[in-house]
Amino acid sequence: MYDVRGKIPFDPNIIHYIKDMKGMVKHMDVLNFQISKPLQFNWTGKFIAPDENWTHITRALTDYEFIVMTNGELYIADDKRQYVVKKGEYLIMSPTLKQYGYKPSKCTFYWTHFTYPDELISPRCSMSENDILNNIHKNQNMILPVQNTIPRIDRIIVLLKQLQDSDRKYGSKILNSLNITAALMELHSQLYLSNGRVSLKGDHVQLYTDIVDYISWRIRENFKVSEIAEYFGYNEKYITTFFKKASGVSLKTYILNQKMDMAKALLSDTNKPISQIGYEIGFSDNHNFSSAFKKITGQSPSDYRNTYAQRKLFHE
Repeated sequence: MYDVRGKIPFDPNIIHYIKDMKGMVKHMDVLNFQISKPLQFNWTGKFIAPDENWTHITRALTDYEFIVMTNGELYIADDKRQYVVKKGEYLIMSPTLKQYGYKPSKCTFYWTHFTYPDELISPRCSMSENDILNNIHKNQNMILPVQNTIPRIDRIIVLLKQLQDSDRKYGSKILNSLNITAALMELHSQLYLSNGRVSLKGDHVQLYTDIVDYISWRIRENFKVSEIAEYFGYNEKYITTFFKKASGVSLKTYILNQKMDMAKALLSDTNKPISQIGYEIGFSDNHNFSSAFKKITGQSPSDYRNTYAQRKLFHE
């Protein structure tokens, strides 16, 4: 669950409460990596369940596994608890004597195995919101909830594909270790370091959040700023000025960027025709979609796909 209002993102599935002298304090399970050295890459790939009856194998997990869900739901467990990982979420599993699927999963996900360099210190711990806020800006701290929604999954997918391409072409463990560390640092930055950009109070926070949610709701449609203004009962000039002041970008630019982010995810992770992708994000004309995409990214949709489309496929 990601709160765009500048709060720490908490997933209700991984929050627990610890009693102290002041009452109930909200804590969450996190991994607090000290990255004076990069994480050590082991192997990576993309998994597509062969059918709806597939269940994750039972095994001992001897390293950390970073799972990024792109479709369906994964039902997986360790010797402590069961997880449901949904589309658009990630899970980082720690070494465990038993990793297994507890029910069939029809799903698709990227996976990467890595080792934490300091094997004598476990990075997994429980932290309060204040603890996280006090530590995220310290040098060499990379704090990640064990499970959460990914705010910008397209950026994570691109980094994982670069990792896979690097592994395929060069096989350099040092380069691969730097790449997986960079991917997790990107995730850390998405969750925490970008949260403070929207500085609003009271009802203005709610309006901003509602506008962002409205855009996400209609992102696959072709809609105008005037429709947003009408929906919330304001004139177009007020909504436009308000959003620009709150976010630093114009409303039209934000909408276009969100559409292009979705297009990049579809281009890099599916084999859908480019014209269909344009249609799915609200462009009725393929030429207009291609022009808009190139203006934002500097590449045509086909060039972007060719750059990032390669991926390893393994069945675990």
